[in-house]
Amino acid sequence: MRWKLNTSAYKRVSSRDAPMDPDVETQAKIPSDGGGAAGPSWRMSLPHVCVATLTSFLFGYHSGVVNEPLESISADLGFAGNTLAEGLVVSICLGGAFLGCLFSGSVADGIGRRRAFQLSALPMIIGAAVSALTYSLEGMLFGRFLVGIGMGLGPPVASLYITEVSPPSVRGTYGSFVQIATCLGILFSLLIGTPVKDIDRWWRVCFWVAVVPAALQAIGMEFCAESPQWLYKCGRTNEAEIQFEKLLGPLHVKSAMAELSRSERGDDGESVKYSELFYGRHFNVVFIGTTLFALQQLSGINSVFYFSSTVFRSVGVPSSLANICMGIANLSGSVVAMLLMDRLGRKVLLAGSFFGMAFTMGLQAIGANRHHLGAASVYFSVGGILLFVLSFSLGAGPVPGLLLPEIFPNKIRAKAMALCMSVHWVVNFFVSLLFLRLLEKLGPQVLYTMFSSACVVAAIFVRRHVVETKGKTLQEIEVSLLQTQ
Repeated sequence: MRWKLNTSAYKRVSSRDAPMDPDVETQAKIPSDGGGAAGPSWRMSLPHVCVATLTSFLFGYHSGVVNEPLESISADLGFAGNTLAEGLVVSICLGGAFLGCLFSGSVADGIGRRRAFQLSALPMIIGAAVSALTYSLEGMLFGRFLVGIGMGLGPPVASLYITEVSPPSVRGTYGSFVQIATCLGILFSLLIGTPVKDIDRWWRVCFWVAVVPAALQAIGMEFCAESPQWLYKCGRTNEAEIQFEKLLGPLHVKSAMAELSRSERGDDGESVKYSELFYGRHFNVVFIGTTLFALQQLSGINSVFYFSSTVFRSVGVPSSLANICMGIANLSGSVVAMLLMDRLGRKVLLAGSFFGMAFTMGLQAIGANRHHLGAASVYFSVGGILLFVLSFSLGAGPVPGLLLPEIFPNKIRAKAMALCMSVHWVVNFFVSLLFLRLLEKLGPQVLYTMFSSACVVAAIFVRRHVVETKGKTLQEIEVSLLQTQ
C-alpha cells in the first residue's frame, strides 16, 4: 500500500496505482538549507522539542535524587546500615526502566508520541508521590519502581519525537538537548539535595519536586504537535499536513509530504513485529543500533558515574564536590556537542569521542599504578575521570540517541529504538553489577585497560559501519540506506 499525492487531499491507494507527480518529486528534492527556497525555521519546532526534553530532565533528576538523601532515607525508614536495601533503593529503577523500555515502541506506535509522553509522566508522578509519602522500605521500592517505568518509557519516545519533528538543518542540535536536559536534571537533583543533612525529612521534598516537571510535560503535550511521520503511517494524511504546518510552516508542507510518500513507496503499511528486526532488510541498521548502545555501556561510563566518588574521596575531595565536578564536565561537553553536531556531523563526533574515552581511560589505568607514580597518580586518576566524562559527553553520550532514530525507517523506528534501549539497560545492569567484583579479581589496571579497549573497538566500529546523516531529511537517509543494501 502507498500514498498518492494530490493537491490538498491524500488518499491511501495501491502503490502500483500511485505514480509520483513529477512536480511534487522535484519539489521534495529542493534542499532545505539553500537553493530555490529558504529552509524551515527552527523557531517553530523549538517549543515542541523543549517540552519533549522534560522527560530527559526527569531521567537525570531521578538518577541522582537519592545520592545525597540516601543516608537520611535509610535512617527515617528503618533500614540504616542495610547495604542491600540501600542498593535496591538506588538500582530498582533499572528494573522498572527495562520494563518500560520494552513496551515503549509498542506504546509509541499504538497511541502516538504525544500520548506516550503523557503516559510516561503518569508513573513518574505517582511514583514520586509514593516515595515522598511512604514510611516503609517497601513503599519506597514500589515508588522507585514506578518511577523507573516512566524513565524507561520516556527517553526512547523523546529520541523518536525530536528526530521526527525537527528540521534537518537543526536536528543534530535539537537531539543534543536530550543529553543537556539529562545533565541539568542530575545537577538540579544534587542542588535540591544539599540541605538534606540540615533539614529534617528534606528528602521528602526532593521527591515532591519531581512531580512538577512531570505534570508540566503531561499538560504541555496537549499543546504540542503530534509526529507527522506517525500520523502518516496510520493513514491520517490530512492531520499529518496540519502538523507539518505547525512545525515547518505552510511553505514546506507539500515538499515534506512528498518526501514521506517517496520513502514509504513499496511499504505494505502493516506494522512490523519485533521478530522481523532480526532478519531481512532491517537487520543491518538494527545491528548497528544495538551494537552502538552495547559498546557505549561496555566503555565503563556508568561505572565511572557510579563509583567515581570513591576515587575522589581517596584524595581528600568531598563526594558532593566530586559529583558537581562530574556534572559540570558532562554538561560542558554536551553544550559543545550541541554546537558542533550539525557542523562536524554525527560520525566525526562519535568516533572522536570514543577515541578520547580510550585515551582518558588509559590515563586512569596508569593512575592506578600508585606504587611507581606516587603523588602523580592522583592527577592521572582524577584528571582521567573528568576528561573521560567530558569525552563521553562530546559524542558517545548524545549521538546514539539521535543517530539511531535517523537511520531507522519510519516503519520500524519506534520498535527498533525500544529494542536498542533495552540492550542499553541490560548491558548497563550487568556492567554495574560486575564492576566491583571484577575490580577485586582483576585489579584496576586490567579492568580499565579492558574498558579502554572497548572504546577503541567502538571507534573502529563507528568508522566502518556508521553513516553520516548531517543535513539530510529522514526520508533521504532511509532511501539511501535501502539503496546500499
